Amino acid sequence: MDNDSYIPQSALAIYAHPDDIEFSCAGTLARWANSGARIGYLVLTSGEVGIAEPGMSKSRAVRIREAEQNEAARIIGADSVTFLREPDGLLQPSIDLRMKVVREIRRFRPEVIVCGDPTVVWAGETYINHPDHRAAATVALDATFPAAGQPNLFQELEQEGLTAHKPRKVFVSGRQQVSQYINITDAMDLKITALRAHKSQMKGWDPAPMVKEWAASLAKGKEMRYAESYRVITLVNDEDWEKTNGRVTELKPHEAQR
Repeated sequence: MDNDSYIPQSALAIYAHPDDIEFSCAGTLARWANSGARIGYLVLTSGEVGIAEPGMSKSRAVRIREAEQNEAARIIGADSVTFLREPDGLLQPSIDLRMKVVREIRRFRPEVIVCGDPTVVWAGETYINHPDHRAAATVALDATFPAAGQPNLFQELEQEGLTAHKPRKVFVSGRQQVSQYINITDAMDLKITALRAHKSQMKGWDPAPMVKEWAASLAKGKEMRYAESYRVITLVNDEDWEKTNGRVTELKPHEAQR
């Protein structure tokens, strides 16, 4: 199956901070939502140390950043946003956090998990990948496989009625070991509008030129104007997924070219 024409019935994006999803994968999520997919956001912190203003308290920052994330998700067309409210700047891929993420995966039961790449440390010559980003990506992958699909692991969740669930695919966002480019040309305006909803992070700066430049560089040499890129891991093949979860969904050929 061509992953650029593939539309999951549901997808759960797991990232560290408010605005991480918008920078990383919001174009893809908007495209899927527009085609009828159920989209969930799982944000591990509330970004409470991310507003460096005199007199700003962490509790006020939580309210601001969660409100901004909820608005950004609404713009994209997401169905739900869940905050785990882990400590911003101190995120650790602990077993306790893994269980919390497994709980949300079993509750949402996504066909696809979207997350970051835990191996990325050096992100260009002017930026070191935030440790929270790496921790969030690690815990997302460890919760996705094998934990979420193991009925005898975290059995207390079974007692909550949250039975084991193995997602079908993982879309790891980033530029390393890319196996799939998703055409987000029609979703670029939504991605930018969602990013602008994070007003506390913009401070008068418009992200549009930079984000368009990034997306255009990924699309270079392909039959699309703007792209987001992923390493795609298939955990359950089409035949087995269809047997247990219903139909396999693809865009019609003319829709795939948008």
